[in-house]
Amino acid sequence: MTEHNILYMVVPCYNEEAVLGETSKRLREKYDALIGAGLISPDSRVVFVNDGSKDRTWEIISALHDEAPEYFSGINLAHNAGHQNAVLAGLMTVKDLCDMAITMDADLQDDINAIDEMVKEYHAGSQVVYGVRSARETDTFFKKFTAESFYKLMQKMGADVVYNHADFRLMSRRVLQELGNFREVNLFLRGMVPLIGFKSSKVYYERAERFAGESKYPLKKMLAFAINGITSFSTKPLKLITWLGVIMSVMAVIAFIWAFIVKLLGHSTLGWSSMMCSIWLIGGLQLLALGIIGEYIGKIYAEVKQRPRYIIADFINDAPQHEEDK
Repeated sequence: MTEHNILYMVVPCYNEEAVLGETSKRLREKYDALIGAGLISPDSRVVFVNDGSKDRTWEIISALHDEAPEYFSGINLAHNAGHQNAVLAGLMTVKDLCDMAITMDADLQDDINAIDEMVKEYHAGSQVVYGVRSARETDTFFKKFTAESFYKLMQKMGADVVYNHADFRLMSRRVLQELGNFREVNLFLRGMVPLIGFKSSKVYYERAERFAGESKYPLKKMLAFAINGITSFSTKPLKLITWLGVIMSVMAVIAFIWAFIVKLLGHSTLGWSSMMCSIWLIGGLQLLALGIIGEYIGKIYAEVKQRPRYIIADFINDAPQHEEDK
């Protein structure tokens, strides 16, 4: 079974020196179990992608490769490209070396034991296997509320995203090849992968607390990520501006009629407060509309420049070449 079942794990890392030792230990044990069960090939590898870390992350990755090249490989990006670009860099680098690839974060919040079920689903014919959280009991109320609101909002906006799924997923080599045809600079992999199609399935798991280090997604980055996801896969915000303009126009006509009636009745003195409220409301709506339009124009600006999404400085890998590419 293992002849054409090479698994590459792609693990993006940004300042993860505190957790890499434990992550590599658990993944090595998991690979031993999967190889022993005949589910994956001994030529399988774990690829850590260093996303411009400022600590000793790349040194640790290099040391892991030197100590156990039969398990670990590494990609060193020339600069910090961001989480989504780091994931894509890893996938595009290994797409010709593997039969399937799994992406997961280095913080051990994703359940490594779910990898077994993912691989089994792949053997059963699934081209994409999504790791989906079964519950959010470890999250704070704010985190749970904002995350669930994000997924519901994305679905209402027309984006085909998998509810409670982040970037823990398995993709076959065929899917990776198709993913390489997507050329946009503004990446949102949670929306891009479902667009590819093919047979998919889900594996449910409980997300754990971060093993060590600090979260790389504070509120500011979470909001930016949400905005990028919405504007990358939906034009409904632009349509909303049109409807907002129609509503405001109707309200303006009603206000004009009301003012005319008041004048006919002899009560022509209008309140200062109502006038100021109207000015602030209209001004705020105009700025909001300009902001939404500006967000889309900014994306167009980034796309037309066609700058590289990532630059790989080093790739250390001693694995044999895929049979089909020899």
